[in-house]
Amino acid sequence: MKDKIFGVLQRVGRSFMLPIAILPVAGLLLGIGSSFTNETTIATYGLGKILGDGTFLHALLVIMNKVGSVVFDNLPLIFAIGVSIGMAKKEKEVAALSAVIAYFVMNTAISAMLVLNGDILSDGELAGHVLGGTIASVCGIQTLQMGVFGGIIVGLGVAALHNRFYKISLPNALSFFGGTRFVPIISTLVYMFVGIGLYYIWPVVQNGIYALGGLVTGSGYVGTLIFGLIKRALIPFGLHHVFYMPFWQTAVGGTMEVAGQMVQGGQNIFFAQLADSANVAHFSADATRYFSGEFIFMIFGLPGAALAMYRCAKPEKRKAAGGLLLSASLACMMTGITEPLEFSFLFVAPALFAVQVVLAGSCYMIAHILNVAVGLTFSGGFLDFFLFGILQGNEKTSWLRVLPVGIIYFFLYYFIFRFLIIKFNFKTPGREEDTAEIKLYTRADVNARKDGTEKETAQGNTDSVSAAIANGLGGRKNISDVDCCATRLRCTVKRPELVNDALLKSTGASGVVHKGNGVQVIYGPHVTVIKSNLEDYLETAPDEEYGGEEYGGGQQEEAADTAAAEKQETNQGGERIVKTIVISSPVTGTAADLSTAPDEAFAGKMMGDGAAVTPEDPIVRAPEDGEICFVFDTRHAIGFLTDSGISLLIHIGIDTVKLGGKGFEALVESGQKVKKGDPMLKLDLEYLKDNAPSVVSPVLCTELQENEKIRLLKTGDITAGEALFAVDVYE
Repeated sequence: MKDKIFGVLQRVGRSFMLPIAILPVAGLLLGIGSSFTNETTIATYGLGKILGDGTFLHALLVIMNKVGSVVFDNLPLIFAIGVSIGMAKKEKEVAALSAVIAYFVMNTAISAMLVLNGDILSDGELAGHVLGGTIASVCGIQTLQMGVFGGIIVGLGVAALHNRFYKISLPNALSFFGGTRFVPIISTLVYMFVGIGLYYIWPVVQNGIYALGGLVTGSGYVGTLIFGLIKRALIPFGLHHVFYMPFWQTAVGGTMEVAGQMVQGGQNIFFAQLADSANVAHFSADATRYFSGEFIFMIFGLPGAALAMYRCAKPEKRKAAGGLLLSASLACMMTGITEPLEFSFLFVAPALFAVQVVLAGSCYMIAHILNVAVGLTFSGGFLDFFLFGILQGNEKTSWLRVLPVGIIYFFLYYFIFRFLIIKFNFKTPGREEDTAEIKLYTRADVNARKDGTEKETAQGNTDSVSAAIANGLGGRKNISDVDCCATRLRCTVKRPELVNDALLKSTGASGVVHKGNGVQVIYGPHVTVIKSNLEDYLETAPDEEYGGEEYGGGQQEEAADTAAAEKQETNQGGERIVKTIVISSPVTGTAADLSTAPDEAFAGKMMGDGAAVTPEDPIVRAPEDGEICFVFDTRHAIGFLTDSGISLLIHIGIDTVKLGGKGFEALVESGQKVKKGDPMLKLDLEYLKDNAPSVVSPVLCTELQENEKIRLLKTGDITAGEALFAVDVYE
C-alpha cells in the first residue's frame, strides 16, 4: 500500500514538471521586459535613446512583459492541462481537451452557485458580506479564488476519469460515444457537480490553507528553515514538487495586494511585484523566502562540494572525475540542475546527502534573515540570479548579500565534504575501486538500488484480439499508421499483399476494404476502443511481418463463403414471414439497390443491409417515429432507432467524413425524440457534389438479426416519407 501511494505521488510530482517547464521562458520574457522598460534602469544606464518610450525596442519589451505575465495569470488552467497530460496513461491529447472543458465547467458551476446564493449581485459586483480576495475572475468567469489548486483538482480528477474510461465500451445504440469520446462527456458531468460541491467545501479548505500558511509565516525564520529542510530532504523521492508548489503558487505561501490585485503564493507575488516594479521599493523577502536561498548553495555551495570530491579523487582518476564534476557543477551553477551532484551523494554516501539537506535548508533561512528577495522561475542558477537579482538592482533585491554568504558556504561545503570523504572513505567519483566505472549517478540509479536490480523487465502483452488484428494486417513491421473514423479502423500498410482478411474478420470485423496501401476494417461505432487497444499492443509487439498465407487465409475465406451460401439457402427454404417493418426514405431523390453504392464496404453490406438513395432535396427527414441515437461530429451521418426497434445508419454521401462537417447543418441532437418527417439535416448539395466522391447515401439497418432480411420496395424516383424497404422477420 505504501509503495502504491509513493508511486502515485511520484507521478503527481512528475506531472507538475510539464506546466513548470514553461515558467523559465515566461519568467525570462517578464524579467527582460520589466527590467528594460523600468524608467530607473533606463535613466541609470543612459539608454533613453534606444529603450525610451516610443522606440521600437521599448514596444517590443512591453510586449515581452505582457506575454510573460499572461502565463503567470493563467497558471491554474495551464496546470489543469499539464497535470492531466502527465497523469494520463494513453491518449493524452484527449485528457488535455477534457481538462480544459472540465476546468471551464467547474468554474462556471461555482460562478452559478455564487450568483444563486447572492454572493455575486446581478450587476456583477460582489455582495457586501463577501471577504476580499475570496472571489476572482478566471478566464472571464467570476469564481472562487482557488489558484493553482483549482487546476490541480481538475488535472488529477480528469486524469483519473480518463484512465478509467478511455477504453469503455457502451451498448450498440450508444457505441459511437464510447472509448475516448466518452472522456470529455463524463468529465463535463462530473465537474459540474464538483463545482457545486466546491462552493460549499472550498471556503473551509481556504481557511485551512490560510492557517497552514500562517503557521509557516508565523514561525518566522524557523518556519523558513523547516521549509528548506523538508524540500531538500524530499529530493531523492521526487516528491519535492508536491511539497513546495503550494508555497510557490497558492495562499499557503502567503497573500499580498499588488497593484490593486490580491495575489497568492510566493512566486506569484514576486512576479506580480516585478511587473509593477516601478511602484515597489523592495521586493518582499517574505514571499521569496521559499526560493531565494537556493542561489547560495546552487551557485556556491554545491560547486564547493564538487571541488572537494575532485581533490579527494585518486590521482590516476582525477582527470576523468574532474571532467564529470566540472560539467555537473556548471549545470548546477548556471541552471540550478543539481541532480547529478546530489544523487551521487545519496548513492555512494547517504551521510553526505544528510549534510547537504542541513546546509541547503539553512540557506533558505539565511537569505530570509538578510532580506534577500531574488526571484526565480525554475531553480536557483546564475541565469535567474542575473535576471531577477542583479538586473533589478540591489535596492530592490539585496542581491549583493548573496555573494559573501555564498563564499562562506562554498568553503563550508568544501571542508565538510572533504573531511567526511576522507574520514569514512566514501566512494565519491574518482575514489571507486579500480574496476569500477567513474560516473555520476541519476535518479534511475537510485530507483534501481531501491528495487534491488538494474534489469528492466518487459511485461508480455495478453491482448489476443489486438494481436490477431496486428497479425492480420501483416504484423507490426508492416503497419505504418493506425487511425479510425466513426465505424472503420483505417490503417496504412507497407505491403498490402500481407493483409489477411479472414484473420481480420475473425476478430469481429464485418468486412475489410482495400484501397491501395490503405486497409479499412469495419467494426462499427465501438471502433475507437479497438483502435486504443491496438495502439497499446503495437508499442510492445514484435517488430515482425506475417504473410497472409501462413494463416490459411484463402481456405478461411472459402469456408466463410460456403457457410454464408448454406445459410442463405436455408433462409430461402420453407421459412415463414411473421412480421414486416417498413422503413421510409429519409430524402427525396432516386432510390436504388445497396449493391450500386460506389463504395465497397457499403455495396458489400459490410456495415449492414438496406438501400441507397441519391438526394435531390437538401432536407434529410426522420424516416419513421423514433430517437436520434447520435449525430456524428462531422454531421455527415446520423444513428437512428425507430420506435419499432430497428437501428438505422443514415450516411449522406461517400467519404464525406473527410469534409469535416462542411456542407452539413444538424437540425437535431443526440437523444432527441422525433416524428416521421421531422427535419434532421440540411445539406448544401452543390458543395457536396463538388467536393465529395459521390452523394449516394446508404440507409442501413446496422443490427439485423439472423431471422431478419431486407426487401427493397422501390427503386427510381422516391419522395421523403415514401416506403423504401421492408425488414421481413422470419420464423
